[in-house]
Amino acid sequence: MPAKPSAKKPAKSAKRTAKRPAKVRAKQPAKKLAPPRVTVLAEDKLTPAQRSLLDSIRSGPRGGGIQIRGPFAVFLHAPSFGELAQQLGGHCRYNTGVPPRLSEFAILVTAKLWRAQYEWFAHVPQAEKAGVKTATIQDLHKGRMPKSAPKDERAIYDFIHELYKTQRVSDKNFKRVEDILGEAATIEFVGILGYYVLISMILNVFRMPVPEGQPLPFREA
Repeated sequence: MPAKPSAKKPAKSAKRTAKRPAKVRAKQPAKKLAPPRVTVLAEDKLTPAQRSLLDSIRSGPRGGGIQIRGPFAVFLHAPSFGELAQQLGGHCRYNTGVPPRLSEFAILVTAKLWRAQYEWFAHVPQAEKAGVKTATIQDLHKGRMPKSAPKDERAIYDFIHELYKTQRVSDKNFKRVEDILGEAATIEFVGILGYYVLISMILNVFRMPVPEGQPLPFREA
């Protein structure tokens, strides 16, 4: 009898099924800062120079309720520098020709650009008290141009963003702000920006936290 033809084996696929890459879980943003890089000093442990600085801060325009936290907790470790810095800060915040609403608005824009956690935490209530709208603050926090903000705040916003992005300010944006503030207050306004960049650097480099129990305003890597 003739041999039965063998059953044909199914042809192997030329292409092998590619292995699916393992899923990599996205890194979640940190919910708290790493520990501060300087010790937050107890008030009863201050040296005479540190005590003098704290008394100077409390006797100034900020008032006697100032606690050892934020930039002041850092300044206490370098009291001579801290005294000069806090005097400049007191002047920039309370004694310039820039209206408080525009000053606080500018501080929030700076805090957002630097993602300065404590600075944002501390100044949102001050901005609201000075008249910055809640919707405007929410836009700033999300990195959006606050389109519903008053014309003067939008001029301040454009000035700051251009300055921080290009390290220069166009004639157009300069004139918009100078027409609002005048010459002397425009100079003071730039000084406010410089001071709060200093504060942002201090807070970020030394990892100064918001008070315990408060959420971080911005994501940390």
